[in-house]
Amino acid sequence: MAREVGMDLVEVAPTARPPVCRIMDYGKWRYQQQKKEDKSRASSRAGQLKELKFKTVKIGDHDLMIKINRARDFLKEGNKVQFTLQFRGREMAHIELGRDIMKKVKDELVLVSKIERDAKMEGRRMTLVLQPDHKTGTATTAKPAGPSGAGERLNIPARPVAVAVGS
Repeated sequence: MAREVGMDLVEVAPTARPPVCRIMDYGKWRYQQQKKEDKSRASSRAGQLKELKFKTVKIGDHDLMIKINRARDFLKEGNKVQFTLQFRGREMAHIELGRDIMKKVKDELVLVSKIERDAKMEGRRMTLVLQPDHKTGTATTAKPAGPSGAGERLNIPARPVAVAVGS
């Protein structure tokens, strides 16, 4: 037995005058339209939500700066960043320590981001969501003058250069 192909009269452009119709397989046409929509939706996505977690309020300054620099990279790529701070045990009595950490994060990333959802307690977690700030333009991509070296991305200041004063 031969497979019978179902042909349909499909209105392709209803807004055109006169409306455009074609004789074709409607199921196949719908499938192709769906694929086009999925492809355009995937490419137009503004960015993903990246999450950075702090397991305790006792995070060291260097570890905090590494997380902040990672977030800066995510924001420059156009992604949103969610910071999650987990409180453990008796740390719940010192929520102000968590607020201080979130304030440091906001202060460090103020040039490349804007606050989508401010620091908020949800059970034993404090969350903060930042989104990229596209208005800044070239100001965020400018590199500081001077030699670049190891540790540049870690926010480690360069050693001062000794200058001999002539007599």
